[in-house]
Amino acid sequence: MTVFGFHASHEQVPPGELLAAVVRAEQAGFTAAMCSDHFSPWSVRQGESGFAWAWLGAALQATGLSFGVVNAPGQRYHPAIIAQAIGTLGSMYPGRFWAALGTGEASNEHITGERWPRKAHRNQRLEECVGVIRHLLQGEEVSHDGLVTVDRARLWTLPAEPPALLAAAMSTATAEWCAGWADGMITVAADEDHLRRMISAYRDNGGRGKVCLQVHVSYHSDEDEAVRIAHDQWRTNVFAPPFCWDTDTAEAFDQAAEHVRPESMHQAVRISSDPARHAEWLNSYAELGFDAIYLHHVGQEQAEFIDVFGEKVLPQLKVSSPAH
Repeated sequence: MTVFGFHASHEQVPPGELLAAVVRAEQAGFTAAMCSDHFSPWSVRQGESGFAWAWLGAALQATGLSFGVVNAPGQRYHPAIIAQAIGTLGSMYPGRFWAALGTGEASNEHITGERWPRKAHRNQRLEECVGVIRHLLQGEEVSHDGLVTVDRARLWTLPAEPPALLAAAMSTATAEWCAGWADGMITVAADEDHLRRMISAYRDNGGRGKVCLQVHVSYHSDEDEAVRIAHDQWRTNVFAPPFCWDTDTAEAFDQAAEHVRPESMHQAVRISSDPARHAEWLNSYAELGFDAIYLHHVGQEQAEFIDVFGEKVLPQLKVSSPAH
């Protein structure tokens, strides 16, 4: 049985509308949720970027769902502040919150004015941040001098049980590396051979906990409109690393995507007007061994997607609820 969750995209939907959408998603049968944590959208057309941590408190209160967030500590966020945020949500909503930690993207992190480090440096910085966050969540006083600096930090509000710290991974090299420190892993949909290798790279190197997948989908009752939505909203997200890591403004992403054709969107987004086709794709991902799959409808209007998937797609899936 696989958990099928709703992905809340802060860079596309205003936070109030996004809160209403996640409430609707729970009512439709989604059993979990997660959200992005960006300072900038991927394109000017997306046009939003609400503060995830403020929204998460409201979303956890408004629903009974478990929630996760993908976060990049170390530059835009000091790890002690992220530990405090994780600890507070974990204290308020026991067993319902997790955080996936990654090395981030320049589009969000450049705002500090610090240089954007190379990937090896970012990996090292992330590993230091994970250590700081773990020690703080265990109630320890932490001082640290390295790629991040911490002076005698201590969390005074602690959860009964520290929330899981997953790793956000895109490559098998990262999946192998993060197996040494993560409580689980989340990745993004790709071809099935790559996803099998991702799971193997994590599990074969001692990776523990759940393995999760985020799937970008575009649904509309009209097939051409489903393609148009994907092309309008998500064509700036077809670029592989390191381009997507190192490009630093929404305008630059838009310029780079000027020549992305609508038909090319099928490489990055599952696009169909047929709910049965979406169910077939999602069942094939579940069969690979993912414990949780989070669905991101790449359009800004979420209601039709939620209602149709609740009525016609989720009943075709073996859906389970996360264990709290």
